[in-house]
Amino acid sequence: MDYLRTLGSAAVSTLVQKSGLNLPFSLGPKVASFENRTIWSLYDATKRDDSSPVSVFEFDANTPAKKNLFPLAKNALRKLRTIRHPDVLKFMEVSETDTTIHIMTERVRPLGPAITEWQSKSVQEREAWLVWGLHRISVALTFLNESAASTHGSVRVDSVFISASGEWKLGGFDVLSNPKEDAAVLYTLGGMVPDASTYSSPEVRKGGYSALKELPTWAADAYGLGLLTHFAFNPNQTLPATAQPPHPPPTAASRGAIPTFMFAAYKKLLNPNPKARLSPAHFLELGMSQTAGDGSGFFASNRLVKVCAGLDNFNLASEAEKSSLLKTLKESATSFPSEFASYKVLPALISALEFGGASAAAIVPLVLQFGKGVPPEDYSTVILTHLVKLYASPDRGTRMALLDLLPEYADKLDKKTVCDKIWPNLQSGFSDTVAVIREATVKSIILISDKFNERIMNNDLLRHLARMQADQEASIRTNTCILIGRLGPSLGYNTKRKVLVPAFARALKDPFEHARVAGLMALMATMECYDIEEIATKVIPSMSFTLIDKEKLVRDQAFKAMELFVKKLEEHAATMPETATVEDEMPQVQINGSSPNALVNSAAGAAGALAGWAITSLGKKLATGDLQTSMTSAIGAAIDRPTSAPAANAGLNGNTLTISTASVPLTPTSSSNAGPTRSLTSPSKGKGMQLGATKLPSIASSIPDWAEEAAAELETSQSTNPWGSDDLMDVNADDDDWSAFESAPAPAPSTEPTYFGFGNVHSQSISPDPWAAPAVAPKAPIAPQPKRPIATHRPSIPSPLASPRPLSSTPSESGKAEPVPTHSTTGMSKEEKAAEMARRKEERRQRIAALKEQKKHATS
Repeated sequence: MDYLRTLGSAAVSTLVQKSGLNLPFSLGPKVASFENRTIWSLYDATKRDDSSPVSVFEFDANTPAKKNLFPLAKNALRKLRTIRHPDVLKFMEVSETDTTIHIMTERVRPLGPAITEWQSKSVQEREAWLVWGLHRISVALTFLNESAASTHGSVRVDSVFISASGEWKLGGFDVLSNPKEDAAVLYTLGGMVPDASTYSSPEVRKGGYSALKELPTWAADAYGLGLLTHFAFNPNQTLPATAQPPHPPPTAASRGAIPTFMFAAYKKLLNPNPKARLSPAHFLELGMSQTAGDGSGFFASNRLVKVCAGLDNFNLASEAEKSSLLKTLKESATSFPSEFASYKVLPALISALEFGGASAAAIVPLVLQFGKGVPPEDYSTVILTHLVKLYASPDRGTRMALLDLLPEYADKLDKKTVCDKIWPNLQSGFSDTVAVIREATVKSIILISDKFNERIMNNDLLRHLARMQADQEASIRTNTCILIGRLGPSLGYNTKRKVLVPAFARALKDPFEHARVAGLMALMATMECYDIEEIATKVIPSMSFTLIDKEKLVRDQAFKAMELFVKKLEEHAATMPETATVEDEMPQVQINGSSPNALVNSAAGAAGALAGWAITSLGKKLATGDLQTSMTSAIGAAIDRPTSAPAANAGLNGNTLTISTASVPLTPTSSSNAGPTRSLTSPSKGKGMQLGATKLPSIASSIPDWAEEAAAELETSQSTNPWGSDDLMDVNADDDDWSAFESAPAPAPSTEPTYFGFGNVHSQSISPDPWAAPAVAPKAPIAPQPKRPIATHRPSIPSPLASPRPLSSTPSESGKAEPVPTHSTTGMSKEEKAAEMARRKEERRQRIAALKEQKKHATS
């Protein structure tokens, strides 16, 4: 049947289009329950402009049965065009020819089937809905009878329709007439309406429709309203006995389901005497009055009537009246008809929201509560469209309500709506001056983050969160850290590496302990976002200091986090090879006679193992015969060195660092001119370090291998200085000129990648860190200490761990070491200082070259 009905609708549309009409709608299925009940056929249709649902009333004069009813259809069209009222069927457009009329109205359905559907509801719900509907029809008839001075003439169930919002709408204007009009059809063609005799009033039955000209305009309509009331409450019963001659008054037995509080007024509507009959206007007044005694106030006490009246006047009501209405809506929300809640209450509430005010926070929850009954396919149009517009409202109460209730509608938002309409307004909450708004904005992000595009997720949002981590409110900083932790897995690969560790490292320095705990937990939650190298070089170092945090809560969480990351490193280390070095390239080393893979379990054991390892490994490099002789040294071409470096002939022998000469054994002596100096000497089997002479030997018979290696090592170290400076000064040389160092130009700023404001915790440069904790207050100044007199020559104490450097002297022909003249840079300009430094460097290079050349001649 549905297929045939659709096929018939398509055929009608085709015929109309062939006639030359350009219909503003597309006909859908015909409403079968309305067929042959009036002169019209009803279709569900779709408006071409916006695809909105509409209804189309069709009249086809080509049908033999309707050929003579064309004047009634013309009258209905004319009256529907000119009469506009909220309770009257809403006219939209019309398409007409010489024989057909198509009237497009709002989407409606006949009242008869709707009343049948309501029979399954509870008595209270059905009764409330019916009384509310009769109230709307009474209002419409009052308007027609008094304001329009007209008589409807066909008030019955087939003239009433149900709109999308569940409201009753009055239609059926086929014989609507004003008695003063010359073309009034009611008094001449009223009997041509289908089933007109069944619903006609006693005076019409007696004197015909022409008798209505002498009666008030409301006489026939009041009687029809009474019959409509009977049918509404008793749809399965026949018309009451009063509808047939001799029209006896209704009895209590014939009341049926009509409420007792309404029965008295109902009987007055059906009074056979038109002059004693209760008019629709008086019926409405009696229903709205609460002081007229028994049988009154049945409209005023109806909750649907009260809600509609409150919604219509909401913007003009006082705050107390608004609060009372909103309370009623909240308490009765579940008992409202679904159409009424979705298409009547919701639009009115959303319209009220546009004005903002203190009631906005109470309206938004009601909007979402009533929206639960909206079909999924209509939810976006009915609910989301209006809620999204509210994000542009500057009212903080509205924004707060939208954010608090976001979990109820976030899953129904699409990506385009979030990116184009919600995010541009939502991000203003990050910089709001009210902390509650900022915090609610941070909390809401996770609900819609899956609908952000790449730019918002990896750029715009992170910049806002970087500022939020510096917020003055501790709870906002904590929630921001939690949010970043939850967003971590969805960030881009490069963004993860730039943002996560700096952001969480900043949280670990937060003065609020729960923010530090959140930072640790965020690191644990995003563990899969880091590769092994990052865990070892960035994550663990950045969180290690929390192991000794002042708060036990932080310490406990830090140990758990450390255990988790270390375990992952151990698992990875178990899969790595034992060494990456080829065996032939690295000598075998034993630590105190043990295997190089042996582990120690104590600090003392580790210290001993390290000492034994170093001595053993160096001893392995010497030949067996060399180990039995004393280490001697002859100083050839001396090399300039700082006073803090060890002497040029310092070496290692067994377990002792020694200095020896070929001619004179070094014994402890002192000199008043040069001041005390230290030299180290030992026989081949010496047991410790000993003080030596204050003067260094001047003649060397040969240059030991370690000195040559030291010279080569010095040259290498000078060419590849890890400190990035070609000329380092001796920090113990107080007489040296430091002005060149102090006036050196500042290093050029390096170009670093963007970190979205999170900083780089592993950067070598020192710059103000926006993620750092507040700086510690400086300590009180210490009392000035007396200055120590500076000696003309400060002896240096060579360290056994420092690389040996040749002495800064050159051999003369007489065999005595002549000091290399040095020039102080005090008072020099920058160019002169640079030239002096270059000259010194060139001298050192020449001395090293001479040392190498001397080695070649010695070996030959």
